[in-house]
Amino acid sequence: MNNDADSPNGDSGEQLPLKFGHPASNARDDLIVSSPVNAAISLVDRWPDWPSPVVILAGPTGSGKTHLATIWKERASALLIDDLGSDAAARHHAATRPVLIEDIDREGFSETTLFHLINSVFQNNSHLLITTRTWPAAWPVDLPDLQSRLKAATVVEIGEPDDVLLAHVIEKLFADRQIAIDPKIVSYLVQRMERSLAAAQAIVHRMDELALARRGKITRTLASEVLAQWETAGTERDR
Repeated sequence: MNNDADSPNGDSGEQLPLKFGHPASNARDDLIVSSPVNAAISLVDRWPDWPSPVVILAGPTGSGKTHLATIWKERASALLIDDLGSDAAARHHAATRPVLIEDIDREGFSETTLFHLINSVFQNNSHLLITTRTWPAAWPVDLPDLQSRLKAATVVEIGEPDDVLLAHVIEKLFADRQIAIDPKIVSYLVQRMERSLAAAQAIVHRMDELALARRGKITRTLASEVLAQWETAGTERDR
Protein backbone atom coordinates (compact mmCIF):
# COMPACT_ATOMS: atom_id res chain seq x y z
CA MET A 1 0.00 0.00 0.00
CA ASN A 2 1.40 3.38 -1.04
CA ASN A 3 1.64 6.11 1.54
CA ASP A 4 1.16 9.49 -0.15
CA ALA A 5 3.54 11.78 1.72
CA ASP A 6 1.70 14.80 0.30
CA SER A 7 -1.71 13.66 1.52
CA PRO A 8 -3.25 15.93 4.17
CA ASN A 9 -4.54 12.93 6.07
CA GLY A 10 -1.56 10.65 5.61
CA ASP A 11 -1.85 6.97 6.42
CA SER A 12 -4.42 6.16 9.09
CA GLY A 13 -1.96 3.64 10.47
CA GLU A 14 1.01 5.99 10.53
CA GLN A 15 3.26 5.75 13.55
CA LEU A 16 5.17 8.79 14.73
CA PRO A 17 8.90 8.10 15.11
CA LEU A 18 10.90 8.27 18.28
CA LYS A 19 11.63 11.91 19.06
CA PHE A 20 15.30 12.60 18.62
CA GLY A 21 16.57 15.90 19.99
CA HIS A 22 17.27 18.76 17.60
CA PRO A 23 19.10 21.26 19.81
CA ALA A 24 19.05 24.79 18.47
CA SER A 25 22.39 26.51 18.09
CA ASN A 26 22.85 29.32 20.61
CA ALA A 27 26.04 30.69 19.07
CA ARG A 28 26.41 34.45 18.57
CA ASP A 29 26.74 33.99 14.80
CA ASP A 30 23.31 32.34 14.72
CA LEU A 31 21.55 35.42 16.07
CA ILE A 32 19.15 36.79 13.48
CA VAL A 33 19.41 40.57 13.33
CA SER A 34 16.00 42.20 12.94
CA SER A 35 14.31 45.27 14.39
CA PRO A 36 12.38 43.39 17.14
CA VAL A 37 15.65 42.16 18.70
CA ASN A 38 18.22 44.78 17.71
CA ALA A 39 18.18 46.60 21.07
CA ALA A 40 18.61 43.36 23.01
CA ILE A 41 21.45 42.17 20.76
CA SER A 42 23.20 45.51 21.10
CA LEU A 43 23.01 45.34 24.88
CA VAL A 44 24.48 41.83 25.00
CA ASP A 45 27.26 42.81 22.62
CA ARG A 46 28.27 45.91 24.59
CA TRP A 47 28.67 44.12 27.95
CA PRO A 48 30.26 45.05 30.37
CA ASP A 49 29.52 48.60 29.22
CA TRP A 50 25.93 48.48 30.46
CA PRO A 51 23.81 51.50 31.41
CA SER A 52 23.04 49.88 34.79
CA PRO A 53 24.21 46.83 36.76
CA VAL A 54 20.81 45.16 36.39
CA VAL A 55 19.30 44.49 32.96
CA ILE A 56 15.86 42.96 32.47
CA LEU A 57 15.13 41.36 29.11
CA ALA A 58 11.38 41.16 28.49
CA GLY A 59 9.66 39.37 25.64
CA PRO A 60 7.04 36.74 24.76
CA THR A 61 7.66 33.00 24.91
CA GLY A 62 9.92 31.90 22.07
CA SER A 63 11.16 35.41 21.34
CA GLY A 64 14.85 34.58 21.70
CA LYS A 65 15.45 35.55 25.34
CA THR A 66 17.13 32.24 26.15
CA HIS A 67 19.40 32.50 23.09
CA LEU A 68 20.54 35.97 24.13
CA ALA A 69 20.89 35.00 27.79
CA THR A 70 23.01 31.98 26.84
CA ILE A 71 25.34 34.13 24.74
CA TRP A 72 25.72 36.63 27.59
CA LYS A 73 26.23 33.86 30.15
CA GLU A 74 29.14 32.45 28.15
CA ARG A 75 30.62 35.87 27.44
CA ALA A 76 30.41 37.06 31.05
CA SER A 77 31.17 33.67 32.66
CA ALA A 78 27.94 34.27 34.54
CA LEU A 79 26.29 31.87 36.94
CA LEU A 80 22.70 30.78 36.36
CA ILE A 81 20.70 31.00 39.60
CA ASP A 82 17.92 28.42 39.58
CA ASP A 83 16.65 29.00 43.10
CA LEU A 84 15.98 32.41 44.61
CA GLY A 85 14.98 30.89 47.92
CA SER A 86 18.42 30.91 49.51
CA ASP A 87 19.31 34.46 50.52
CA ALA A 88 22.90 33.78 51.63
CA ALA A 89 23.71 31.69 48.57
CA ALA A 90 22.32 34.31 46.19
CA ARG A 91 24.41 37.07 47.78
CA HIS A 92 27.52 34.87 47.68
CA HIS A 93 27.06 34.13 43.97
CA ALA A 94 26.70 37.81 43.08
CA ALA A 95 29.83 38.62 45.07
CA THR A 96 31.99 36.34 42.96
CA ARG A 97 30.74 36.68 39.37
CA PRO A 98 27.91 38.04 37.15
CA VAL A 99 24.61 36.23 37.60
CA LEU A 100 21.66 35.25 35.42
CA ILE A 101 18.03 34.57 36.33
CA GLU A 102 15.81 33.13 33.60
CA ASP A 103 12.00 33.25 33.45
CA ILE A 104 11.70 35.00 36.78
CA ASP A 105 7.98 35.66 36.27
CA ARG A 106 7.38 31.96 35.64
CA GLU A 107 9.44 30.55 38.49
CA GLY A 108 8.57 33.06 41.18
CA PHE A 109 10.97 34.51 43.74
CA SER A 110 11.47 35.71 47.29
CA GLU A 111 11.31 39.52 47.30
CA THR A 112 13.85 39.74 50.11
CA THR A 113 16.28 37.40 48.35
CA LEU A 114 16.03 39.27 45.05
CA PHE A 115 16.55 42.59 46.85
CA HIS A 116 19.68 41.32 48.61
CA LEU A 117 20.94 39.77 45.39
CA ILE A 118 20.61 43.08 43.55
CA ASN A 119 22.33 44.89 46.42
CA SER A 120 25.20 42.43 46.24
CA VAL A 121 25.49 43.07 42.50
CA PHE A 122 25.78 46.81 43.15
CA GLN A 123 28.22 46.42 46.04
CA ASN A 124 30.54 44.15 44.05
CA ASN A 125 30.38 46.12 40.77
CA SER A 126 28.93 43.07 39.08
CA HIS A 127 26.00 42.52 36.72
CA LEU A 128 22.66 40.73 36.76
CA LEU A 129 20.63 39.73 33.70
CA ILE A 130 16.99 38.73 34.23
CA THR A 131 14.67 37.34 31.54
CA THR A 132 10.91 37.59 31.82
CA ARG A 133 7.72 37.48 29.77
CA THR A 134 6.25 40.47 31.61
CA TRP A 135 7.50 43.94 32.51
CA PRO A 136 8.72 44.36 36.12
CA ALA A 137 5.84 46.75 36.82
CA ALA A 138 3.50 43.75 36.50
CA TRP A 139 5.41 41.61 39.01
CA PRO A 140 3.70 41.11 42.39
CA VAL A 141 6.27 43.09 44.39
CA ASP A 142 5.28 44.66 47.72
CA LEU A 143 8.72 45.46 49.14
CA PRO A 144 9.30 49.22 48.52
CA ASP A 145 13.10 48.91 48.42
CA LEU A 146 12.86 46.18 45.76
CA GLN A 147 10.41 48.26 43.75
CA SER A 148 12.93 51.08 43.78
CA ARG A 149 15.75 48.81 42.64
CA LEU A 150 13.66 47.41 39.79
CA LYS A 151 12.70 50.88 38.60
CA ALA A 152 16.42 51.68 38.35
CA ALA A 153 17.10 48.63 36.19
CA THR A 154 17.45 48.83 32.41
CA VAL A 155 14.52 47.10 30.74
CA VAL A 156 14.86 45.99 27.12
CA GLU A 157 11.87 44.62 25.26
CA ILE A 158 11.92 42.10 22.43
CA GLY A 159 8.95 42.87 20.18
CA GLU A 160 6.74 40.53 18.19
CA PRO A 161 8.57 39.12 15.15
CA ASP A 162 8.20 40.84 11.78
CA ASP A 163 8.05 38.89 8.49
CA VAL A 164 11.81 39.01 7.96
CA LEU A 165 12.63 37.71 11.44
CA LEU A 166 9.93 35.03 11.32
CA ALA A 167 11.17 33.76 7.95
CA HIS A 168 14.79 33.64 9.11
CA VAL A 169 13.80 31.81 12.30
CA ILE A 170 11.87 29.18 10.32
CA GLU A 171 14.86 28.69 8.01
CA LYS A 172 17.18 28.36 11.02
CA LEU A 173 14.89 25.87 12.77
CA PHE A 174 14.87 23.66 9.68
CA ALA A 175 18.64 24.12 9.29
CA ASP A 176 19.09 22.91 12.87
CA ARG A 177 17.39 19.72 11.64
CA GLN A 178 19.69 19.63 8.58
CA ILE A 179 16.75 20.34 6.27
CA ALA A 180 17.06 22.73 3.31
CA ILE A 181 13.61 24.30 3.16
CA ASP A 182 12.03 25.72 -0.01
CA PRO A 183 11.71 29.53 0.38
CA LYS A 184 8.19 29.31 -1.09
CA ILE A 185 7.13 27.07 1.82
CA VAL A 186 8.70 29.51 4.28
CA SER A 187 6.74 32.36 2.69
CA TYR A 188 3.56 30.29 2.80
CA LEU A 189 4.01 29.69 6.53
CA VAL A 190 4.88 33.30 7.37
CA GLN A 191 1.78 34.62 5.61
CA ARG A 192 -0.58 32.30 7.50
CA MET A 193 0.84 31.37 10.91
CA GLU A 194 0.48 32.93 14.34
CA ARG A 195 2.90 35.81 14.80
CA SER A 196 5.14 34.27 17.42
CA LEU A 197 8.47 32.47 17.56
CA ALA A 198 6.93 29.88 19.87
CA ALA A 199 4.47 29.01 17.10
CA ALA A 200 7.33 28.77 14.60
CA GLN A 201 9.17 26.31 16.85
CA ALA A 202 6.08 24.13 17.33
CA ILE A 203 5.08 24.17 13.65
CA VAL A 204 8.55 23.32 12.36
CA HIS A 205 8.83 20.50 14.91
CA ARG A 206 5.47 19.05 13.85
CA MET A 207 6.26 19.28 10.12
CA ASP A 208 9.56 17.49 10.64
CA GLU A 209 7.86 14.87 12.83
CA LEU A 210 5.18 14.09 10.24
CA ALA A 211 7.61 14.05 7.32
CA LEU A 212 9.80 11.54 9.15
CA ALA A 213 6.81 9.37 10.05
CA ARG A 214 5.62 9.28 6.44
CA ARG A 215 9.10 9.06 4.93
CA GLY A 216 8.12 12.04 2.84
CA LYS A 217 9.30 15.51 2.03
CA ILE A 218 8.49 18.89 3.53
CA THR A 219 5.81 20.21 1.17
CA ARG A 220 3.28 23.03 1.06
CA THR A 221 0.51 20.49 1.55
CA LEU A 222 2.19 19.31 4.74
CA ALA A 223 2.59 22.91 5.84
CA SER A 224 -1.13 23.50 5.27
CA GLU A 225 -2.01 20.42 7.30
CA VAL A 226 0.17 21.43 10.24
CA LEU A 227 -1.16 25.00 10.20
CA ALA A 228 -4.69 23.58 10.40
CA GLN A 229 -3.66 21.36 13.33
CA TRP A 230 -2.11 24.37 15.09
CA GLU A 231 -5.26 26.42 14.60
CA THR A 232 -7.43 23.60 15.94
CA ALA A 233 -5.16 23.14 18.94
CA GLY A 234 -5.30 26.87 19.59
CA THR A 235 -9.09 26.83 19.55
CA GLU A 236 -9.09 23.98 22.07
CA ARG A 237 -6.59 25.82 24.31
CA ASP A 238 -8.81 28.90 24.32
CA ARG A 239 -11.91 27.01 25.51
